[in-house]
Amino acid sequence: MSRQSTSLSEYPVWDRTTRWFHWINFLCVIVLLFLGTVILNAGDLGASNDGKILLKSTHVVVGYVFTINLLWRLVWGFIGGPYSRWKAVLPVGRGFIAALSSQLRDIRSGNSEPHAGHSPLGRIAVTVIFFFLLVQGATGLVLAGTDVYMPPFGNHFAEWVAGPDMDPQAVRPYAPETVNEQSYDEMRAFRKPFISTHATNYYFLLALILFHIIAVISAEMREGGSIISAMFTGKKTLAKKPE
Repeated sequence: MSRQSTSLSEYPVWDRTTRWFHWINFLCVIVLLFLGTVILNAGDLGASNDGKILLKSTHVVVGYVFTINLLWRLVWGFIGGPYSRWKAVLPVGRGFIAALSSQLRDIRSGNSEPHAGHSPLGRIAVTVIFFFLLVQGATGLVLAGTDVYMPPFGNHFAEWVAGPDMDPQAVRPYAPETVNEQSYDEMRAFRKPFISTHATNYYFLLALILFHIIAVISAEMREGGSIISAMFTGKKTLAKKPE
C-alpha cells in the first residue's frame, strides 16, 4: 500500500521592510488604542490634570512612531518588492474584478486557491484599513497641537489661544490662566470636527482589527499557506503554486 505525500514549496512574498512595517504598526495601534481608551475614560478613572497631560503626551509620542511608519509604507509602495507595491495591494488594475469574482466563486464552492500576495478580498480589506489608519494619523497630528501643544502644529495653536496680549511660550495645557478665553473657545470650536472624526475612527479601527484577525485565521484555515508565519519569515509554504 503506497502512501501519497504532499510536496510543499516555499514562495518568497513579503520583503523585510513590509514585515517590519506590519509589526511596528500592530504594536503602535495596540498601544494607541489602549491609551486612547484610558484617555476617553480619564475622568471616570480619577486622573489628575498632570496625569491627563502625561497620557496625552505619551499617546502623541507613540502616534509619531505610528505616523512615520505609515508614511514610510506609503513610499515603500512605490519602491518595494513586487507584492508590496501599490499595484499588488490596491483593488485596481486589469483583471481585478475577474479575480475577485473567481475568489468569491471559490469560497462558495469551498475550493479556495492560495495567493502569493494579497488575495482580491485581502486587497479590498487592506485598502480600507490603510484609509482609516491615514485618517487617524492625520487627525491625531492636529489634536496633538490642540490638546498638549506638541508638533507639528503646537506652536500655531499656542499662538492662537494666547491672543494678542499674552505670551504663546507661556501657554500650557489645562492651565486656563495662560490662554485668552475667547481665543481658546475659538480654537476648541475649530478642533471639534477633528476630535469627532478621531473618536469615531477609533471605533471603526477596533472593528477592523477584529475583522482582520478573523479574516486572516479564516483564510489560513481555508487556503493554508502559512499566512500568519509568512509575516515573520517573508515566505509562504504552499502545497501548490499560488495564483
